[in-house]
Amino acid sequence: MADQQAKAEQKETPIAYELAKRQKEISVAEFFTKNRHLLGFDNKRKALLMAVKEAVDNSLDACEEARILPEISVEIIEIGEFKYKVIVEDNGPGIVKKQIPNIFAKLLYGSKFHTLKQARGQQGIGISAAVLYAQLTTGRHAKITSRVSKKEPAHYYELGIDTQQNKPTIAKEETVEWAKEHGTRVEIDLEADYMKGSQSVDEYLKQTAVINPHVTIIYQPPKGEQVIFARGTDNLPSQPQEIKPHPYGIELGMLIDKLRWTESRTLQSFLTSEFSRVGPGTAKEICQHAAVLPNTKPGEVSRDMAEKLIQGIQKTKIIAPPTDCLSPIGEELLQKGLRKEIKAEFYCSTSRPPSVYRGNPFIIEAGIAYGGEIPKEEKANILRFANRVPLLYQEGACSMTKSIMENNWKAYGLQQSGDSIPFGPVVIVVHMSSVWVPFTSESKEAIAHYAEIIKEIKLALQECGRQLGTYVRKKTRISQQIERANMFEKYIPEVAESLSVLSSEKKEKILQALQKMLVKPEIKREITEEGDADDKLYRMDFKKENEKAREEAG
Repeated sequence: MADQQAKAEQKETPIAYELAKRQKEISVAEFFTKNRHLLGFDNKRKALLMAVKEAVDNSLDACEEARILPEISVEIIEIGEFKYKVIVEDNGPGIVKKQIPNIFAKLLYGSKFHTLKQARGQQGIGISAAVLYAQLTTGRHAKITSRVSKKEPAHYYELGIDTQQNKPTIAKEETVEWAKEHGTRVEIDLEADYMKGSQSVDEYLKQTAVINPHVTIIYQPPKGEQVIFARGTDNLPSQPQEIKPHPYGIELGMLIDKLRWTESRTLQSFLTSEFSRVGPGTAKEICQHAAVLPNTKPGEVSRDMAEKLIQGIQKTKIIAPPTDCLSPIGEELLQKGLRKEIKAEFYCSTSRPPSVYRGNPFIIEAGIAYGGEIPKEEKANILRFANRVPLLYQEGACSMTKSIMENNWKAYGLQQSGDSIPFGPVVIVVHMSSVWVPFTSESKEAIAHYAEIIKEIKLALQECGRQLGTYVRKKTRISQQIERANMFEKYIPEVAESLSVLSSEKKEKILQALQKMLVKPEIKREITEEGDADDKLYRMDFKKENEKAREEAG
């Protein structure tokens, strides 16, 4: 009887209570364990590239922040079928002992997510994701050695990740002897596949050397001889400065959160302290447009008032955010990087004035290498970069590729069929510097299609395209002149003999006179001399356009 009553009560209990018992919090490490393709580890070949990329990016960021000229060693060793050991070592500032486990074995842990300044890393996922992938595929721990000064010992760790709690597990910890005075060494064993080609580690390191001419990379592939990418300049990139968010990029939910956590006592002081380019006068104007009192306490601002505040911001003219948070390459260094790694006959580059999307400042740079040893009967080689990092995958999904395809390259002497990638012996480089690059996914392989970004890319490409067009046209004209001169030279003896018969002059004398008339232009010299004059005038006009754009941007 009692059993029947218990069963009856059980039947009366709503099923939602049973379902609730099965629900639990998901660790971010657990999530990416099942969704590692979101981080770029979706096949063995790409996994090898991602592991090297994340380690090298971290090394470059650390060296530049410490104002150290980077020297990075990359070694890949085959240890079994589809098993490789990746070793990346740098001469950076090193990592403080207590931070080593969290940096390498805890996802979403980093120093750059909450700061608005140009950096390679953004999300705090990269190197810890590589450690997670290595742990999943080989079951082995990552080995980390780091030293911050010759006065302090080097610390050695063997680390794994507790995926349920997203916490580091320390298998071994000790101090060791290390020849380097400061730096970090990362050693990871992972399931991978090494192949050469356009999406390989080799290509990634070559492109990294192009876009970072201040770095020296020593690369030992699993097959073949050691490759050294020597630095092309001893000048470090300018140090980007952290800025506050710009009001034009704020969204309602973000504004409400900021109002809730701010220490400011009035709305006017909140606007001036939490946002860039907002002084007391601008803050007061925003409040007037929003019909909100400037001395309102931030904690008392309701959702409706916050919405009015957003509208007030849009009605107020606020100058563009500062650009000292960015560290563009610059025209000269971009060309140096191209000349260093790509053998061509013509190079050009440009750097656009700063622009803004969603309140985030950014700068687009572009460059072109043409002719020389670049293959002629192939599609243009597109090199895409974001904050000095090569983007090797998802080319078709990127706004940079879209902008290139929509540009009219026929006008600049290249072959093109409709809206497609042009054909010809050309390498096209596009680089975006930004405090927050709008990647389309966590794997950071393509840039989103913001109208402001596409517009700036097209303008940069058109500037380089015009310089390329001038060069190609002059080269074609001079080639035609040489062809005509060669034809004339071929028939000089016959012409001299006929004239000698007609005029009774000696053939040798006529031959000498005709040969003096023959002048063959030198292609490179003539193009350079004529091009320099045109280029100076053109660059003066372009400089005026840039200065005007900067004035309009504030």
